[in-house]
Amino acid sequence: MIRVQTIDSLELPELAPYRTLRRSAEHATQGIFVAEGDKVVRRLLESNFGVVSVLLPENRLAEFEPLLRARPETKIPVYIVTKKSVLEELVGFEMFQGVLAIGKIPGVVTLEKILADNPRPRLFAAVDGLTNAENIGLLVRNCAAFGTQALIVGETSSSPFLRRAVRNSMGTIFQLPVVESDNLIKSLSELRDHGVRCIAAHPHTEKKFLTRADFTGDCCVVFGSEGNGISPEVLAACDEAVAIPMADGVDSLNVGAAAAVFLYEASRQRGRA
Repeated sequence: MIRVQTIDSLELPELAPYRTLRRSAEHATQGIFVAEGDKVVRRLLESNFGVVSVLLPENRLAEFEPLLRARPETKIPVYIVTKKSVLEELVGFEMFQGVLAIGKIPGVVTLEKILADNPRPRLFAAVDGLTNAENIGLLVRNCAAFGTQALIVGETSSSPFLRRAVRNSMGTIFQLPVVESDNLIKSLSELRDHGVRCIAAHPHTEKKFLTRADFTGDCCVVFGSEGNGISPEVLAACDEAVAIPMADGVDSLNVGAAAAVFLYEASRQRGRA
């Protein structure tokens, strides 16, 4: 069931999460996130994530109504904006799609759960010190594309539920279990105790290139930050370091590109590509 309400301003108390789009930390304490854009909002409505409310231009209600009515919530507030300028004021620039929603961050996912829920050979990814929200979103999208079963986010990384991360994931965050670890080194140790090999995606190694690494068994590929890569402590907690062979004069790739290469190779070795 939905409750449609037409608005011409953003002053209602219920609209506070939309007025504070850039206050991601505030949203995190409330257990909510912002979904922005046509495809992302559609995927949220199709998912099993909780939905708090939806904000739409007047001319978009009819196309979203079937998805809204199929939701399990008792009543979802749907705010209809009649003036395009209201949405432009909200986001700070001209917004062609004009579709927004507030979702609920899911409950805690543990290592024990992802180990129990996923068949072997398991394929996980982990991130250390990755603070750029757009790159977190790209990494999530690559994980979903290449069959990664879960993402482990270290304590020094940004949340994948930041608005820009959710947007850059194109909504694939709604299908990827995320473990938000408060101690990545400890988490990697626990994975190793369960027979999961932790492979560091580390460009500054001459010991092993990607094509010689074995991704056919249970493994977790660990990616580092945009500037400094994987910290020495996390690197030491991994079983091995593997590099992508590159031309002379190029020493690294954007983490999204590196993740695509690594996870494609893991998928290929497992017969999926």
